[in-house]
Amino acid sequence: MTDTHPSRRTKRQDRRAECVELEEHVFSVKKRFLAMYKKAHAGHIGSSLSCAEILVFLRFAWMREDDTFILSKGQAVAALYSLLAEANVLPASEIDSFYEEGTRLPALPPSNAIREIPFATGSLGHGLSLCAGMALGAIFNQQERRCFCLTSDGELNEGSVWEAALFIAHRKLTNVVWLIDRNGIQGIGRTEEVMALEPLDAKLRAFGFHVVAADGHDFASLLAARDQCTRVLEDRRAPVAIIDKTSKGHGIRGMEDTVDSHYLPLDDAQYQRAVADLTHAHRAAIERYRHAG
Repeated sequence: MTDTHPSRRTKRQDRRAECVELEEHVFSVKKRFLAMYKKAHAGHIGSSLSCAEILVFLRFAWMREDDTFILSKGQAVAALYSLLAEANVLPASEIDSFYEEGTRLPALPPSNAIREIPFATGSLGHGLSLCAGMALGAIFNQQERRCFCLTSDGELNEGSVWEAALFIAHRKLTNVVWLIDRNGIQGIGRTEEVMALEPLDAKLRAFGFHVVAADGHDFASLLAARDQCTRVLEDRRAPVAIIDKTSKGHGIRGMEDTVDSHYLPLDDAQYQRAVADLTHAHRAAIERYRHAG
């Protein structure tokens, strides 16, 4: 059956076009940070691949100019540097200095070096607390600024995260958006074996959050989560938490959904294969978005 309602058809076309544009951005971001990791012979590739779509979605499809972003899972900072280069915040020439002596782009987010990175977050478990404090300060100063925080799921082992969650819910800080990269793997194993988190959604609801589930690698799902959260936040009903189902090392054979992808660098053959895998996945995603109903 053909949909003859022009407004619905136009909205679907606009959403497909938005997904295609975001996919082009994330492909560029991924290629850039893979090259950064290869040149530096550095690890944490899996951590960047699990959150690349989330970062691109936030930067290009949700956040305003005056909003603040905290990457609490600091080990994925190469993805953030690459994103900032994609947004023309960092010069492309500076990307080559990643990991090098004297760089502004070290292995973990730097302090007081880049305006778009307001805090060093190499020590895990503190990003949500920082976000809560900044959000409360914005309210006191009557600012419209919102604070977005991306944590890993392994960080939820830290008591400081839950203390921040209690504070956000108690103060009803609806200018906070908390995103959780739920890839199921942390530095020493699978999260449910190290320290079980499930049922995570029920725990967050019990704390007072409106919880939304999303596919963290699918832009249509992320955009739908944004729309749902926006309605909740505009009504000042509750703070929101988005549980993004992701895969560590997403899109690369031999690396995806492995603990090894948390640490291991790429050799020449692995790098070439990774670029080929991402290119194939990118083409498939473009076709999927263009033909989505």
